[in-house]
Amino acid sequence: MKIFFVIFAILACFSCPSMQSDLETYIVQVESPESQISTQPSRIDLESWYKSFMPKTIETAGSDEKPRLIYSYQNVIIGFAARLSAKQVKEMEKKPGFISARPQRILSLHTTHTPSFLGLQQNVGLWRDENYGEGVIIGLLDSGVTPDHPSFSDEGMPPPPAKWKGKCESNFTAKCNNKLIGARSYIEDKHSPIDDDGHGTHTSSTAAGNFVKGVNVYGNAKGTAVGIAPHAHLAIYKVCTDGCLESDVLAGMDEAIDDGVDIMSLSLGGASRSFYDDAIALGAYSAAKRGILVSCSAGNGGPSDSTLSNEAPWILTVDASTIDRELKATVMIGNQKLFEGESAFSPKVPILEFFPLIDPSLSKLNFYSPYCKPGTLNDPKIKGKIVMCKLGNVAPVDKGQAVKDAGGVGMIVYNIQKYGFTTFSDPHVLPALSITYQDGMEILDYMNSTSEPTARILFHGTIIGDKEAPVVAAYSSRGPSLASPGILKPDIIGPGNNILAAWPTSVDYEKHTKASFNIIQGTSMSCPHLSGVAALLKSTHPTWSPSAIKSAIMTTANTLNLANIPILDERLLPADIFSIGAGHVNPSRANDPGLIYDTPVKDYLPYLCGLNYTNQQVGSIIKHKVDCNKVKHIPEAQLNYPSFSIKFGESSQTYTRTVTNIGEANSSYSVEIDSPPGVTVIVKPSTLKFSQLNQKLKYQVTFTRRDNSTNSGIAQGFLKWSWKKYSVRSPIAVVLQPTIGF
Repeated sequence: MKIFFVIFAILACFSCPSMQSDLETYIVQVESPESQISTQPSRIDLESWYKSFMPKTIETAGSDEKPRLIYSYQNVIIGFAARLSAKQVKEMEKKPGFISARPQRILSLHTTHTPSFLGLQQNVGLWRDENYGEGVIIGLLDSGVTPDHPSFSDEGMPPPPAKWKGKCESNFTAKCNNKLIGARSYIEDKHSPIDDDGHGTHTSSTAAGNFVKGVNVYGNAKGTAVGIAPHAHLAIYKVCTDGCLESDVLAGMDEAIDDGVDIMSLSLGGASRSFYDDAIALGAYSAAKRGILVSCSAGNGGPSDSTLSNEAPWILTVDASTIDRELKATVMIGNQKLFEGESAFSPKVPILEFFPLIDPSLSKLNFYSPYCKPGTLNDPKIKGKIVMCKLGNVAPVDKGQAVKDAGGVGMIVYNIQKYGFTTFSDPHVLPALSITYQDGMEILDYMNSTSEPTARILFHGTIIGDKEAPVVAAYSSRGPSLASPGILKPDIIGPGNNILAAWPTSVDYEKHTKASFNIIQGTSMSCPHLSGVAALLKSTHPTWSPSAIKSAIMTTANTLNLANIPILDERLLPADIFSIGAGHVNPSRANDPGLIYDTPVKDYLPYLCGLNYTNQQVGSIIKHKVDCNKVKHIPEAQLNYPSFSIKFGESSQTYTRTVTNIGEANSSYSVEIDSPPGVTVIVKPSTLKFSQLNQKLKYQVTFTRRDNSTNSGIAQGFLKWSWKKYSVRSPIAVVLQPTIGF
């Protein structure tokens, strides 16, 4: 398993020699050039304007490094990235037009069968008439790509559309084709877009990999590997290596806007921040303004509340779920009790014998030995035994290598308690499996009850048809949003657990397949699924705006699993609204949603002013001067969003929504309301009658706390507009605050 956790860090060096550079990279935001306030400044105007803020004198005492401009941003922000000292930033603050400067953050990566699980089959549904995303360009910002991988073959691919202005780096041109139409690197000293990590290869092939037959890992998950939009074009922007520097991410987004991408896919992020201080939110706003949908992973901070990344309403925020495929493995212990788990390992010959069990935490030789961290398993007693290893600290595959190096013959990885029933299918280097925390505790209790504990591990291969799927993955970050609680986040969930996709090198030492594929998990994997779905919708509906595509995805989402009961979370209890948002993506239904909630970009100005940001802060997002005193503020929940997130005590609240008819010209939609417990919801009018396509109608929703309700906490419900085959659902989240007198 390779899960990419949300990490936030400021660039710093606490052990650097005193003679090293005191410069660090700052993201600097400035006002638009005074002479260009009412018009779009040219590239030359901005370049010279940015340079005017740079120090005129060079302070290099004790360092050979000089202050320098790294990136001059043209689209994502009015600003630049530069290497500066704290003293130079202080001087810069005195200059007219300066807004802010802060050290850049390091953002982290959030790291076959899924198209079928999503109902995408050749010549059926959204893939009908070979609609595979033709003519759409997905800009993928990640760790690069492996261009020679068969997933990036351009067989059956037309040339890129005429609007494409991007390019491949000079050392990469020969590797590009009609599938891989652009590849650039923003990593200093690593100018090649080649993927050294694997993450970017995996995400890009998930979004838009071409058909590759005969794929498997250790003989498991056999079939044809294909991305969600197999005929969409890919433009790769390498912005990550050991983390993702904000300045590089902004530069990649800046270039992607100029290049002409239709979709941006970012499986990376950091801790929640106000939108004016969030690089991805800033870049995504500029992208949305240019008609580009930005799809982002929500983060892997779950199941804790309010752990989301990428919360801006102009971003499609994607959380992770399981699929109905299991790579089943079991462990039987000496008392004949059997425990189920998962593993991608598959021995050539079944191993039927029992082996002794050992718990490395009992040796107390090293703090990290319970996690089987490489270099910590020094106990000679491990040789010839199956080793119990705690999840965490290092990747399970690395644990297995450490066990193998110590002479162990097998491994059982048991989860942390909060991960509940979520398990992982990893391509282990020895017989091993992942089991739940509860089962792990039971095995450890058994080991303590006998002087000679034993176990055997059996592998059962690929099992299709888990009726509990989709289940919210335990690590999937949860709402409510900290940056804007009045916008319900996440927006959607999609496949992210145990996802098979392209990989730079083979992880299968037994070489069951020639092509290199790997199974990993994270919201990093769910994000490109939704990026691919967005590409399919953009291909079918080229005039749809980013908010229209998002609305179609959200209002048609599934809220029931394959067993036709409400989607469950990692505890196998009904998932709450802050873990699934609108529900699980249903691509075919999203293609024909009936009604959409379109959010004009101009509506974000009164929304941002309503967040009580300063004029300067709002201006830094929308890239021109603002006077919020002259703008009619709107509360967050008034934004024309496909969902509702309400917080109140005793008073009632009324909000307006506008829907656009894109279904059938003459149609009459009736409302169905499932009111959150303790809340009365009234919708006026209760019927929306349309007489033509693209007609817009408004409705009002009033939320009132019931007189006899003393509840506090989170309540959830929905409202749904229905007519004939159409069902347009908006989830409702209500945070009930304690009322006076209770």
